[in-house]
Amino acid sequence: MKIITSLVLLVALLSACMKGEKVDLIVHNAKIHTMDLSGTIHEAIAIRDGKIVEVGPERQILNKYRSDETIDAQGKEMYPGLTDAHGHMLMYAKQLLGVDLRGVRSEQELIHKCEQYKAQHPGLKFLVGRGWDQTTWAGQDFPTNEKLNEVFPDIPVCLYRVDGHAALINDFLINKSKLRDKIPMLTGGEVLMLQTYRPSGLIVDNAMNLVQPFIPDYSRAQYFKALLQVQEELFQYGITGVHEAGIDFEHIGWFRSLIKSGKLKLNVYAMLMDSPQNRRFAQQNGPFSFRNLSIRSFKCFADGALGSRGALLKMPYHDHQESRGLLLTEIERMQDLAQFCLQNGYQMNTHSIGDSANALILELYSEVYAQKPDHRFRIEHAQVIDPQDFQKFAAFAVFPSVQPTHAVSDADWAEARLGKARMKGAYAYKTLLNQFGMLAIGTDFPVEQTNPFLTIQASVHRNGGEALTLDEVLRGMTIHAAFASFAEKRIGTLEKGKDATFAIFEYPVSAQVGQVQNYAWRTFIKGKCVFKLEAL
Repeated sequence: MKIITSLVLLVALLSACMKGEKVDLIVHNAKIHTMDLSGTIHEAIAIRDGKIVEVGPERQILNKYRSDETIDAQGKEMYPGLTDAHGHMLMYAKQLLGVDLRGVRSEQELIHKCEQYKAQHPGLKFLVGRGWDQTTWAGQDFPTNEKLNEVFPDIPVCLYRVDGHAALINDFLINKSKLRDKIPMLTGGEVLMLQTYRPSGLIVDNAMNLVQPFIPDYSRAQYFKALLQVQEELFQYGITGVHEAGIDFEHIGWFRSLIKSGKLKLNVYAMLMDSPQNRRFAQQNGPFSFRNLSIRSFKCFADGALGSRGALLKMPYHDHQESRGLLLTEIERMQDLAQFCLQNGYQMNTHSIGDSANALILELYSEVYAQKPDHRFRIEHAQVIDPQDFQKFAAFAVFPSVQPTHAVSDADWAEARLGKARMKGAYAYKTLLNQFGMLAIGTDFPVEQTNPFLTIQASVHRNGGEALTLDEVLRGMTIHAAFASFAEKRIGTLEKGKDATFAIFEYPVSAQVGQVQNYAWRTFIKGKCVFKLEAL
């Protein structure tokens, strides 16, 4: 039977070479998950000029079309290219250029890693690092800068916490920035003090803005090289698009330059930070696209992060009764930004972690819904929700954008921050999906890893009724992510007329639930192969 089947396929292939409608590429002998509403699975696909001409049964496609290139997918699974609906390419690039502090298990190890970096880089003029997480240390206490000052007495040092919402800085940078003089005017941030009434070196949220101008930066060329390194890492997992969660005005030029050079092939949906320059850009250009770069949203911060106790809560922190967190952006400014976005055809994507921050943004978005029901304004993270507020996502058409791996990373300490009662509304992805009908799903890299199979694992293996099915999480990284960026007519499913942007995976995706590693066998963007797996 196998010999007969092979002969039939061979005849079909030879026939396709001799006759039929001309296309550029045929992929056959695949298990093609179209991710359409019916969940249709096909065997072959025909592609021309970067677009899908037809998806269908093996024999039908091979008989109907002839192509310059034909790929036998060896029965492997094929999906629309995955989109990371909340990532930070620029932040990750910066992390790659500095000292990597992910996984350090103590303050002592943090200092040791910085010493090693200094030894490897003679003549170091500044040190930037990222990735430490005190919740994984014994005692879970925030670090102070005494030892850091001993090792780095005469250059600025800034070591960002894993979430980017806190940093450890040395006294040299404190003095250079005149931080002490600025503390009385600080809002939406915190400078932790020692009992001696001097800064401990730990600064939270908006306090980082006070020292940022005094930290030297890497060159544009260094950033470009690191960004392309990030792109390659994403391609190997079948990720073909990223919603870049917050860029400054100069970065628009960076992305355009890399795209013009033909080096940046990834689909980038960039969220602008709220600045006068970016507002002028939006007014002058409206929804903007340049090849694979799309810009039609603004990023806003309602509060900080739970791990650094900057998330804004309705009631005090369970493990720190003196604090309810931080409001990072004044309500009036967020209201003004929402109206600006409506007037200019832009989307507003607001970072909201705590239940109070989420309640504030849901109320703000209710005013937007009254003016434009299909606004697609997003809440990024939607991490802790008061149960009485869940229904507002449906009532006001608020698009939840979530990162399921946070539920795993935060598991050891989240209840200590929130208390058991509030955990009922935390990391509630199934509830959010049931309310709104769609979820945009991302990783929040480099806070978490870029690997989407960690996201699948975190989504599917959940206790307490908040688990997602495999299909639901994959829709969150394909068609729902496309809707969340106004791109559903172009990407997100494998249907006639859409971009031929897809990934064929080395192993079955369904078999990877419970595993953490899978690679794309091939990754394609608009019919062009951008990644090919070498022999493992």
